[in-house]
Amino acid sequence: MVQKYQSPVRVYKHPFELVMAAYERRFPTCHLIPMFVASDVVNEETSEDGSTQKIERRCALDVDAPRLLKRIAGVDYVYFIQKNTLNRKERTLHIESHNETFSNRVVVHETCCYSVHPENEDWTCFEQTASLDIKSFFGFESTVEKIAMKQYASSIKKGKEIIEYYLKELDDEGLTHVPRWSPSSHSLPLSSPTSLSTNQPELGIVPADSVPLSADARDGPSQDAKQDSNLLQNDSLAEILPGTPEDKLDADYIKRYLGDLTPLQESCLIRLRKWLQETHKGKIPKDEHILRFLRARDFNMDKAREILCQSLTWRKQHQVDYLLETWSSPQVLQDYYTGGWHHHDKDGRPLYILRLGQMDTKGLVRALGEESLLRHVLSINEEGLRRCEENTKVFGRPISCWTCLVDLEGLNMRHLWRPGVKALLRIIEVVEANYPETLGRLLILRAPRVFPVLWTLVSPFIDENTRKKFLIYAGNDYQGAGGLVDYIDKEIIPDFLGGECMVRVTCEVPEGGLVPKSMYRTAEEVENEDIRLWTEMIYQSASIFKGAPHEIVIEIIDASSVITWDFDVCKGDIVFNIYHSKRAPQVPRKDTLGAHGITSPGGNNVQLIDKSWTLGQDYSMVESPLTCKEGESVQGSHITRWPGFYILQWKFHNMAACSATNLPRVDDVLATLQVSSHKCKVMYYTEVLGSEDFRGSMTSLESSHSGFSQLSAATTNSNQSQSSSMISR
Repeated sequence: MVQKYQSPVRVYKHPFELVMAAYERRFPTCHLIPMFVASDVVNEETSEDGSTQKIERRCALDVDAPRLLKRIAGVDYVYFIQKNTLNRKERTLHIESHNETFSNRVVVHETCCYSVHPENEDWTCFEQTASLDIKSFFGFESTVEKIAMKQYASSIKKGKEIIEYYLKELDDEGLTHVPRWSPSSHSLPLSSPTSLSTNQPELGIVPADSVPLSADARDGPSQDAKQDSNLLQNDSLAEILPGTPEDKLDADYIKRYLGDLTPLQESCLIRLRKWLQETHKGKIPKDEHILRFLRARDFNMDKAREILCQSLTWRKQHQVDYLLETWSSPQVLQDYYTGGWHHHDKDGRPLYILRLGQMDTKGLVRALGEESLLRHVLSINEEGLRRCEENTKVFGRPISCWTCLVDLEGLNMRHLWRPGVKALLRIIEVVEANYPETLGRLLILRAPRVFPVLWTLVSPFIDENTRKKFLIYAGNDYQGAGGLVDYIDKEIIPDFLGGECMVRVTCEVPEGGLVPKSMYRTAEEVENEDIRLWTEMIYQSASIFKGAPHEIVIEIIDASSVITWDFDVCKGDIVFNIYHSKRAPQVPRKDTLGAHGITSPGGNNVQLIDKSWTLGQDYSMVESPLTCKEGESVQGSHITRWPGFYILQWKFHNMAACSATNLPRVDDVLATLQVSSHKCKVMYYTEVLGSEDFRGSMTSLESSHSGFSQLSAATTNSNQSQSSSMISR
């Protein structure tokens, strides 16, 4: 399996020419890089004006590997072929390298680039990508991989130190400026600071037992090899094209706002972020949010991507991004929900206090229902994310999670009322799935004897990593050393917990009490309220099967109307089509699907186009088919030309249907084989607008940007339609 590395952008706040002068001083020998043995220049070319120099070298390195492994492999040194291209005019140094030793067993490829900062010409940027594919290695594939990660983790910081060491050496010698190249300076000898000496090999590659990962990549702390070696396992994420400079993450930004990450952790964050940029345009979550999902899956790219995409779909379907602006807690929650935000702990994390023992869970469920309670808890989590961002700015260090203090005094068997426990378990399940790694610490105080019963019920629904953050205190054990005062300043500890903060004066946590039975609602009223909250969601979901597309019909009266759509491909690959018919398709009822001869493997799958209909006679295609891959978000519109019935269709994408003149790629075929036995799933929203209202609609996501300026493929190619569409992915 191919493992990949992508560095953040490392910025040296020195001009390119000065960095190159420091870079050259690393060679031909460097006491900081004892593993480099020798290099031979294989080929060298210099342009006529001296602006460009290309050097190809064969480098020998003494890798830090077990003696037994070297004896089995039959080599003492590992050789790499390295091609460097220095362009003094454009102020860039490109480095490409690959292994020569064991190239039929291990394939290593690395690219590095030094370039001028896009916003400051006196600064220099460094970036690196690398890949490792261990096909076979005498049965020691796993060992080689671990050695590679260990070597890389130990050398990554050293590379940055080397450049800075020689920059300081230049400064001590009084060399603080190197003139830029100009056409008149091409006669300078190659030994000048702006040249790339022919006997000085590039050691951007510091191989970790055949892994040429540049030591210049990033200033990251060395970590235990075992942790880093797991980060790239099972990582089958496709190679991502480089983003634009403004889309790239800077190493200093990562350290300032996201924390100290190992190089491989940085790589996972950058690559997952790029994948989202490619497939979720305009809907990229914040870097802190992406990082939480990576941490929740120990930086396993595939697993983190899966749960993150599911959560993004959930957030969109439930309009969670707008929850803080749209959700207003009912008065009964404000009065009887015994929880609230209260300052911060000693680490600067927002502090939430919950007096669960004083909460009337039965009364709240009977007065509100599950959905209102869930919305309230979600709003608490959204507020927690906002407070983390604020505290990051206030304290000048990354704060990505909060502390929760749960007081259980008063907890008894009435809290184990079955509908209340059911609501609690559902809330835990939703929060665990969509807010991973947001809880930094959970302090449970004054746990009574009934607590083990409650813990037995809820603990299976809590992630193991989350459970490790629980600190449970029984009785008054929390008041001494090792207790509450170790995590929270005494002046903000509420007085009901022995602190100095007067609850009735400064603490925002309600005292709670029993919810009056006069506020209880009937089961029917609660159910209707739950349904109302559910129907506030504007997106619908549908399953798509091979041979069973999902279709919706839209009747158009005004010929100049605009049909808009917004859908996410949650699973599998689909083809999106739009058809027009003068005849109204017969919409099947759920209880008569069989009578209409319609195959419907899922309850949210509807087919409208009758099998007896003929394309071109009973109905016609008004837009070119659009193939959409898993994870993509699509928004677009269609200006209707005729009144009648328009059918939007999401269909299973079958690669076998590709024409011989447009052969599928091997990767596409393999991907199709992987999902061919499973259903596809989409989440969609559609709206019909009058042409005069189209540009100003908030739900027409592209209308405010491009109006009717972009013609559809059908219009451009064949002039058969006068519709205009906008499709962005």
